[in-house]
Amino acid sequence: MRSKLLSLCVLILALLPQIAKADPADIDAAARGVVRVVIIGTDGREVYPVSHGTGFAVAPDMIVTNAHVVREALLDDTLTIAVVPSDGDKAEYVRPISVDPRSDLALLRITGEMRLPALTIAGSADPDSGEVSAVGYPMNVDRAQGLDIGDIFRPQPPVKSRGFISGARPSRQFDSILHTAPIARGNSGGPLLDGCGRVIGVNSFGADSEAGDAEFYFAVSTRELLPFLRKNNVDATVNASPCRSLAELDASERERMLREQSEARQAMAARADEQRQARDRARLEAEFAVLGERENSMALAFLLFLLAGGAGAVAWHARQNEEERRMMIGGTLAGLALLSSLLLWFLRPGVEEIDRRVAAATQGGDGSSGSTDPDAADGGTMLCSFVESRSRVTGARTDDVEFAWQDSGCVNERTQYGVVAGEWSRVLVPDDEEAVSINRYDPATRTFSTDRYLLSRSAMSAAREARDKYSPPQCGADNAAASLGDMQTGVTSLLPPRPNERLVYQCEAKPADSQAIKPLASPAG
Repeated sequence: MRSKLLSLCVLILALLPQIAKADPADIDAAARGVVRVVIIGTDGREVYPVSHGTGFAVAPDMIVTNAHVVREALLDDTLTIAVVPSDGDKAEYVRPISVDPRSDLALLRITGEMRLPALTIAGSADPDSGEVSAVGYPMNVDRAQGLDIGDIFRPQPPVKSRGFISGARPSRQFDSILHTAPIARGNSGGPLLDGCGRVIGVNSFGADSEAGDAEFYFAVSTRELLPFLRKNNVDATVNASPCRSLAELDASERERMLREQSEARQAMAARADEQRQARDRARLEAEFAVLGERENSMALAFLLFLLAGGAGAVAWHARQNEEERRMMIGGTLAGLALLSSLLLWFLRPGVEEIDRRVAAATQGGDGSSGSTDPDAADGGTMLCSFVESRSRVTGARTDDVEFAWQDSGCVNERTQYGVVAGEWSRVLVPDDEEAVSINRYDPATRTFSTDRYLLSRSAMSAAREARDKYSPPQCGADNAAASLGDMQTGVTSLLPPRPNERLVYQCEAKPADSQAIKPLASPAG
């Protein structure tokens, strides 16, 4: 009895709505573009940190932080500002581009060669609820870790904390988001992220906590951030797509496949029923026609046989009376009638003619059973449109793509796709982006998809090393698809279990008379 009650409780809990949680992989991906913002002083012999906060990249060389983080450096020309990334490079100096004390926002430009992965900004309205993550460099953590002055200038991973949105409200003359993700001194200027790692605010300050009151924190809303960036001509990546987990997407895909399979079975059963009814109708019509033709042939043969007998009797009588002309006419007529009668009898339709006519009627009479689409087998030139309902996008562009597919796995007559276990794919490891992409194409369903893995600098270095170990075979080379499929496993084995983004496109054969589209992103890469 107890086990039954326990099972029932587990079932009920499983059916209850689940609270959406942030995906750690997305938060980690966003953290790649988070930096420590350090105000630097000097005594003439060495430099030292005066204070620090947090910032994040909105473009490869542009950093957003709070105005109050850099205020001291703006008022004292002996102080400079530097940013320290979370991974890889050393600190770089920055210079202020724009500071807005009213909204507590500042924009900084990196003066050196450092380039960072830009974070995506949520384009939808400020949420009223849901889980959020704060990312930054709180000073109390630095003290707890015993970090000294030199450690401040060494790349360190930022601290991530979780909480929930408590509401949106105006504060200090700017729109802000109230949340419970713990922040401290040093977090100022860091991003507040949604479950997909998109920026929904810039952490600014916390509420005083007295007598055990709950602690709340404020972030500058994107309603302030986006106009600030537009004013300064920053083309930030903005994404307003719903934030869904890959688990939800996979579950939706399974439901879609089951639904399509069920619909296909129903359609197949309906077609089978239609074909059965068509065969039954064709058989009745064939039986009626064949039996009618048989009876007509037999009746005519009998009449001709009688005519032959009558003509033969006339010829016999004429011979007895030595009427040679009548005998010739009667004999000839009797022979022709008898021969025609025999031909009609032996050439009358047989019962097997029924089956032949039924087969001809149900197959369309031309024996054709293949597809009428000339591009169905090899795909031809495809025009692929983005399907938002089947995708998870946090920052990637979703332009339609066009490519010419061949059944050998060759794209645009120059880029070979690899094949493993019947799946066509091409792995892309760019030198100018901290992301690995896997493009896939399914000729059977005409579905093109891209899985994007947003990796750390060290993980990207390992992926580039693995990619440099092979050269993809050219289109048309012997065993090109299978060879490339094996080569690419060196990169795919280094990737996380799940991608950060998945873009799904539905492709259709492009009309021959349509104008060419030049997409910004090509599946061939």
